[in-house]
Amino acid sequence: MAIARWKPEREVAEWTPLRDLFNMQREIGRVFDSLFSDFKGENSFVAEWAPRVDVMEHKDSYLIKAELPGVDKGDVKITVQENVLTIRGEKKQEKEEKELNMHRIERSYGSFERAFSLPANVKSEKIDASFRDGVLTVTLPKVEEAKPKEIEVKVS
Repeated sequence: MAIARWKPEREVAEWTPLRDLFNMQREIGRVFDSLFSDFKGENSFVAEWAPRVDVMEHKDSYLIKAELPGVDKGDVKITVQENVLTIRGEKKQEKEEKELNMHRIERSYGSFERAFSLPANVKSEKIDASFRDGVLTVTLPKVEEAKPKEIEVKVS
C-alpha cells in the first residue's frame, strides 16, 4: 500500500461545485499575476529573460550555444572567473514611435546573464567565442589527458 500525504483540499475539491470554484479562483489569480507582475509603472514592460542555451560535449571540447536574437555582438560580454564562465549582455528595445499604437508587446528586452561552472578539465585560456545569425557559440577546449606512463620493472 502506498503512503500518500493527506490534503484536505483534495477531498473538498472532489465535490464538483467547489472544484469549479477552485479552478475559477486559480484562473483569475493566474490572469492577475500575469497582468500585474509584468508591468512596472504605467507603460513600461519589465521582463527578466535569459537566453536559451544548449550545452554539448565533444571528444576534445565542450560547446555552449546561446540564442541571442536581436542582440548586437557588441552588447555581449563573456568572462571567466574562478572556474565560472559568465555570459552577460543586453537586448535593447527598439525606439518607440509616437504615431504607433502598441497593442501587444511579447518580446523580452533588457539585461541578461547566464553563468556556468566549468569542469576542471577545461583550458580556460583557450576559450573561443563566435557570433553568427543570432547564435553565440562558445568553445571550451579540454585539457589533453595525461597518458599513463609505463615504468619498466628491472629484474636484478
